[in-house]
Amino acid sequence: MSDSDRGQVSRSAADVYQEFFVPALFQQWAGKVADAARLQPGHRVLDVACGTGVLAREAAKRVGPTGSAVGVDINDGMLAVARREAPEIEWRKGAAEALPFDDGSFDAVVSQFGLMFFDDPRAAIREMMRVLRPQGSLAVAVWDSLAATPGYAAMTDLLQRLFGERGANALRAPFVLGDVHTLSGLFSDAGVADVRIATHAGVARFPSLHAWVRTDVKGWTLADMLDDAQYALLQNEAQRTLQRFVTTDGSVAFPAPAHIAVAVKA
Repeated sequence: MSDSDRGQVSRSAADVYQEFFVPALFQQWAGKVADAARLQPGHRVLDVACGTGVLAREAAKRVGPTGSAVGVDINDGMLAVARREAPEIEWRKGAAEALPFDDGSFDAVVSQFGLMFFDDPRAAIREMMRVLRPQGSLAVAVWDSLAATPGYAAMTDLLQRLFGERGANALRAPFVLGDVHTLSGLFSDAGVADVRIATHAGVARFPSLHAWVRTDVKGWTLADMLDDAQYALLQNEAQRTLQRFVTTDGSVAFPAPAHIAVAVKA
């Protein structure tokens, strides 16, 4: 897989990700994933592919001083921002396919919007189940299909028209597990027969059209694909073709649903 397929970003992109992507997309899901995992005070929780740590921070609040939250990610830039935002949480570098923890180390394992980027998602699911204690809960969120997310469907079409397949594929990557049957089959192939998948409504919100484009480019793998002239072209074309997603106050909003898969270790 390429870095764009893995969702790998630079340190500067991680800063943009934390400042803009987290409030626009990811913050709203932290509580939903924590609810799905049934986090309780005293639990020890692992957040896999923690990024800049929005879910791990929510988990730490839920489990309180008698519990603990640990975040693991393969990306140094993301971890640097996570440590800055919450130095009290334990942050570890590691791949989801080879988690650096003993069997049965956690009461709950959570992961939001990382599974589609793993080199071997089946191995990652097996690893997340391995580090769970018996009766522990796994909750994993992935985006619904691109077709169910009209803003990003339109943005992908624009990238395809302007820059071809490579740029468009970078934005398609987050949605590759949007089909529920594909997602369920992934868990089944990993040896998790009893998985419950529920689809939840969500909304992507950006302060402006300009901010949306800037976030998608500067806070994502596109940062390394587009030069300044291409970025300016994308901004201009977006102003012309994506106005239907702009609300009356000038902000951007469009549906961004996701699936949350939940499994309990026997």
